[in-house]
Amino acid sequence: MIDLTKLEKEAIESALIPVGEYVAEIGMNKPLAEYSREEVLCLIEVALSSYFDFMQGKVDDSEVLPC
Repeated sequence: MIDLTKLEKEAIESALIPVGEYVAEIGMNKPLAEYSREEVLCLIEVALSSYFDFMQGKVDDSEVLPC
């Protein structure tokens, strides 16, 4: 594990809602092991996009998910 700064921890937390929304869209009862390759890639994209948007000061609650 790396030592995260306070800002990095906040950026990770900022991804919780978009990731949760994406998982809800797929289906909360669907195990991660059953996600398709495309669904996993999109999940990663949602998490990383949210993280980097926060770090760049581009947080926008109305933004549409990328996938």
